[in-house]
Amino acid sequence: MKNKILLLVISISTAFCLESNAQQDAQYTQYMYNTMSVNPAYAGSREVLSVVGLYRTQWVGLDGAPKTQTLSIHSPIGSSEKLGLGLSIVNDEIGPTNETHFDVDLSYTINTSDKGRFSFGLKAGGYLMNINYDELSRYNEGDVILPTGSINEFSPNVGVGFYYRHADKWYVGVSAPNLLETEHLDEVTLSTANERIHYYLIAGYVFDLSENIKFKPAFLTKAVEGAPLQLDLTANFLINDKLTLGAAYRWSAAVSALAGFQISEGLMIGLAYDRETTELGKTKFNSGSYEIMLRFELFKKDSKIISPRFF
Repeated sequence: MKNKILLLVISISTAFCLESNAQQDAQYTQYMYNTMSVNPAYAGSREVLSVVGLYRTQWVGLDGAPKTQTLSIHSPIGSSEKLGLGLSIVNDEIGPTNETHFDVDLSYTINTSDKGRFSFGLKAGGYLMNINYDELSRYNEGDVILPTGSINEFSPNVGVGFYYRHADKWYVGVSAPNLLETEHLDEVTLSTANERIHYYLIAGYVFDLSENIKFKPAFLTKAVEGAPLQLDLTANFLINDKLTLGAAYRWSAAVSALAGFQISEGLMIGLAYDRETTELGKTKFNSGSYEIMLRFELFKKDSKIISPRFF
C-alpha cells in the first residue's frame, strides 16, 4: 500500500504541478557522454558520426517511478566540417505521464587557436505529452477523488547553446535547451503548469596522472525557476584508454558509481548506479537507479585518430 501511495504522490505532482512550480527535464548520471541532450552546440564536436543510446530506470521498486530512453545521432557535415548536425529523441515516463521529445540540433564551430574550438548551437523541435489518469485507478479502484480520462498535447521547442573545447584537455558549455515557456492547461483537473527555461553549465578536464591513467573530473549544473539548483560532481579515472571507473555526487540527492569500457575504437559501453541520500533512499521500495549507455562511432576509412577523444 505504501508504494501505491507514493505512486500517486509522485505521479500527480510530477504530471501536472500547480502553476507556481516547474517541470524538470530528465536527469542523467552519465551526462558527460550525453552532452547533446542539454547543449546543441555539442553536435558534431566529436568529429565523427556518433550515436549514443541511454536507458535510465530510477527508484527501482517504486511503482510509477521515472524511466527515460534517449537516442542521439550527430556528425560534422560539409567539406570544412565546421557545421554539425544532430537528432535527438528522448522518451520520459513518470507514472501516468509520458513525454517524447524530438529535436534537431545545428552547430557552427570557429577555430579560436591551434587547439581551441568555439561552437554555437541551435535546437528546434517539439514534444508530445500524454497523461493517462486512468492508470491511477489500477491502484485505487473505485476512488472517486482521482481524475479520469487522458490528455494529449504537442508543444514546440527551441533552444540555444555555446560550447568551447581546448584540444582534449578541457571543455565548458552553457545552454538553455528550452526557451519557450509553454503553459499547459489540464482540462481534467482544471489546473495549469508552466514549462520553465532550464539553464545548464557543464565542464570537465583531463589530467594525466601517469602514462596509463587519466583523471577526468566533470560537473553539470542545472538551474530552473521554482526548483532547487541541481549540481552533479563526477570523478572518473581512465585506465589504459579502455577502462573507466568513477564516482559521482548529486548535491543533496544521491551518490553514484560509474564504470565504462571502450570495447573497440568505435564502441563503448557505460554503466551507472545511483543511491538516494534522501529519505526516499531509505525505503524498502527503492532499490536505487540504474543507467546503461552505448556509444557507437563510425570513422571515415581514410581518417586516422591522432589522439583519443576524451569528451
